[in-house]
Amino acid sequence: MNKWFQRALPQAHAIVSPGPAAVDSTVGNAALVFDTISNARDLGGLRGAAGRRVRSGRLYRSGNPALASAADLERLHALDLDMVVDFRSPGEKSPDEAGFGARFNWVAVPVLDGSMAMDVLMPRLRASTPAQIDGFMLEVYRDFPVRYRDAFGGFMQTAQEGKTLLFHCTAGKDRTGFASLLLLSALGVAQDDILANYLESNQRNARFNETALARMAQLGVSAEAMMPLLEVRASYLDASLQAIEQGWGSVDNYLGDALAVDVAQLRAHYLED
Repeated sequence: MNKWFQRALPQAHAIVSPGPAAVDSTVGNAALVFDTISNARDLGGLRGAAGRRVRSGRLYRSGNPALASAADLERLHALDLDMVVDFRSPGEKSPDEAGFGARFNWVAVPVLDGSMAMDVLMPRLRASTPAQIDGFMLEVYRDFPVRYRDAFGGFMQTAQEGKTLLFHCTAGKDRTGFASLLLLSALGVAQDDILANYLESNQRNARFNETALARMAQLGVSAEAMMPLLEVRASYLDASLQAIEQGWGSVDNYLGDALAVDVAQLRAHYLED
C-alpha cells in the first residue's frame, strides 16, 4: 500500500462510520442542504498549509446537480458560483438537463468518456464477479492521473484563477474524489483529512446507493456486483497515488511537473489569511 495511506487510513476509518443517508452536508463551519442533490459538500474549513483553513463558500463538490429541484436551483444560485464543472461523459447525460445549462456556467470536462455509459456498464455488470468489478475500478483510478491528465490539469488551471467552483460527476465520488485529492493536496490539506473527505461519500451516498441497487436488481444485476461500483474504497484512491508515484515520484511533483499548477497562487485564492 502507498505510504500516504498507511498513515492516513486508520484515522479516516474512525471518522467515516456507516450511517443513515442525508443530503445535509456539513464541513467545517459551512453547511449545504439540498432536496435532491447527493453528496454535496463545501470544502471550506479543512485545515491547509501552515494551519490556514480552506475558505468556506468557494469550493464545492457534489453528485450531479442538473436535475435539481426548483428549491435546490435557488440554493445553488445563492452560492454565487462562477462555474460548474461536469466530469461526466456525454453518454451519462440526459436531455432533461438542458435547463440547468441555461441557468449556470456549466462546463463539460469529460473523464471516462464512454466507460460509464449504461450501454457499456450493463453487460460488464451482468457478466462480472464482484472481484472483477473491483479490478475494473482500480484500473479506472490508475487511469485518472495518466490518461485523463489533460482534463484534470484543465480543472486545476481553472481553479488557479480563483473562481468559486462546484465540481461534480454522477455520484460525486470517483472523478470528483480524484479532483478533490489534487485540489486539497495543492492547498496543503493533511493526508488523513483528504482520505477522510474521500471516504465520506459512502455515508453521504447511502440513499443514492439504495435507490441504485433497487433499480439494478430489476435489471438483473446483483448487489454484490454493484457495490464495488457504488462505493469508494481506500484501495481505489491508493491506485491513483501509486500511478502518480510511478510516473512522477510524488503528488507534489505531479501537480508541478505534469499539471503546471502554481500552488502559491491556489493557496492565495482559497486559504484564509
